[in-house]
Amino acid sequence: MTKENQEKQNGRAEGGSGKNANRRNNDRRKNNTSFKRVNLERKRPQLSRGETAAAKEVPSGGRKPRRGSKAGKDPNAKLKIIPLGGLDAIGKNMTAFECNGDMILDDAGLMFPDDDHPGIDLILPDYTYVLENADKLRGIVITHGHEDHTGTLPYLLKDLDRTVNIYATKLTLGLIEGKFAEHRVKNAKLIEIKPGDEVKLGCFTVDFFAVNHSIPGAVGLFIQSPAGNVLHTGDFKLDQTPIDGITTDFGALARFSETGVDLMMSDSTNATNPNFTPSEAEVGKTLEQIISQAKGRVIIASFASHIHRMQQICDAAVKNGRKVVVTGRSMIQNTDIARRLGYLNISDDNLIDAYDLKGIPPEQVVIMCTGSQGEPLSALARIANGEHKTIEIEEGDTVIISATPVPGNEKAVTRVINQLAKIGADVYDKSRARVHVSGHAGAEELKIMLSIVKPKNFMPVHGEATHLRAHAKLAEATGVDPDNIYVLENGDSLELSARGVERGEGVPSGIVYVDGLSVGDTSQDVLDERNTLGNQGFASVAAAVNMKDRKLVGQVQVSMHGITGGDDYYLAHEAENTVANALRKCLSKDGGVKELRKAARDALLSLLWERTKQRPMVVVNLLEV
Repeated sequence: MTKENQEKQNGRAEGGSGKNANRRNNDRRKNNTSFKRVNLERKRPQLSRGETAAAKEVPSGGRKPRRGSKAGKDPNAKLKIIPLGGLDAIGKNMTAFECNGDMILDDAGLMFPDDDHPGIDLILPDYTYVLENADKLRGIVITHGHEDHTGTLPYLLKDLDRTVNIYATKLTLGLIEGKFAEHRVKNAKLIEIKPGDEVKLGCFTVDFFAVNHSIPGAVGLFIQSPAGNVLHTGDFKLDQTPIDGITTDFGALARFSETGVDLMMSDSTNATNPNFTPSEAEVGKTLEQIISQAKGRVIIASFASHIHRMQQICDAAVKNGRKVVVTGRSMIQNTDIARRLGYLNISDDNLIDAYDLKGIPPEQVVIMCTGSQGEPLSALARIANGEHKTIEIEEGDTVIISATPVPGNEKAVTRVINQLAKIGADVYDKSRARVHVSGHAGAEELKIMLSIVKPKNFMPVHGEATHLRAHAKLAEATGVDPDNIYVLENGDSLELSARGVERGEGVPSGIVYVDGLSVGDTSQDVLDERNTLGNQGFASVAAAVNMKDRKLVGQVQVSMHGITGGDDYYLAHEAENTVANALRKCLSKDGGVKELRKAARDALLSLLWERTKQRPMVVVNLLEV
């Protein structure tokens, strides 16, 4: 996933920066603090109805009646909006809202690593600021169940030393509960909300409204505070023929606009797409057609959280007389959760276990699996490499990759596609047929959203630099004052008060690497060393020196790994002689151990660059005798 450089100066700039913008003050940012992990022995998290207004049933007429705008604004109040993630990549979305000593957290997502992060499993936003202000935290609100909005929750909750209420819709809570069970998180209370519900969290009042996205139960937020009102769209699109019948709630948006939206935060993922995003129903038609014409097995890889897509796959399979097999850990887990909570409808008779495939004709099977991003250990990658325990692919089978590669994963996906093609599989991806559509609004939909809400100030979120800037221009085109459009970086802040919106003081920000069982212990220096090892190789020097007599003792040994020509006797011999001469020269000049190591390293690097044009990692071991 790509990184971005966003606006760091004050005054008006392209995309907007605010009339009274203050220069970002990095010197004032607090130093990161380490926190001891705490595991509280409590009950496993349950889908609790809670004891808040959100716990009450929505009247049979549909939406819970809004109680209108809260009491007038406090002229002395100040609302601080702090994006901790989501403004430098597609992922790790997290925003804190702070007012009158209260704080709420909006989403807590993660991001998956790319080729620049060897050995890293997950990337989290730095949530140090949340931990430092944990006593103010009144609750966490989650817009939907995708990993880039929920994945950091287990790590955050392990570091918090108190129980925190988490508010989300039923499916989102089901997916979160599965994460917490896997991580053995105990200190959370999961509270179900529905679109139309209103929750009081300290001085904040949060209204939830329905939006259409690529997962059921997605909501946006209208956050009212004594300082002003903020509308966060969450991830959305304006699909008017949705699979589950839930459309983005235009009526609620219009009401919030009438109440007054001082700041709007909106999903920028597809801001560079000039068109409307096609309906998810279009994918179902294509999948049904491909499955009906397939001669052998049909294997479909998609995101495990894309329940709408999974429903259409199941419907197409059953319609064509095929049984459905589910494989891949996250796919199995999410299928079970979605069926249990009523979001995925397929009978037990039409589901078979992967271990029961033997003896079933290939033309009677559809396999749903993970691996749409080319992950090496995913079900699809293992099938393509012939390493799956129960599923073997044969010539004539059909494989559908029903997803778009996340930036950075293109090579991995292409590698899997080529492997499948070698076997003789008929592979479909989005370049060949409409087997995937985005879950995010295109530019025209974003302009419709802006036109309905009519915000006084606008802040694009959820995207890379290109997306944020493109969205800022869309806001300007729909009538938002360019001076009231703010393109921020993670860790920057906006302050909303009776005076309007202006830039505030920044907070600690950055990223946290998850590397196996280690969280936050892997530094950028370690990653740089791993990249050097992978790209340039490794060389070690071993030598003994007599510091008293200033002499080199015995032979110098040079060992090379991953270096072009490193196994050549003549290059190794030349390297040993070069390092020995450098050490003797340094000894004659009364160099110490530090100088000797540097001399040996520089001599070897210089030789290898001259002979191979490589600069490997070099480790020098000196034995004093």
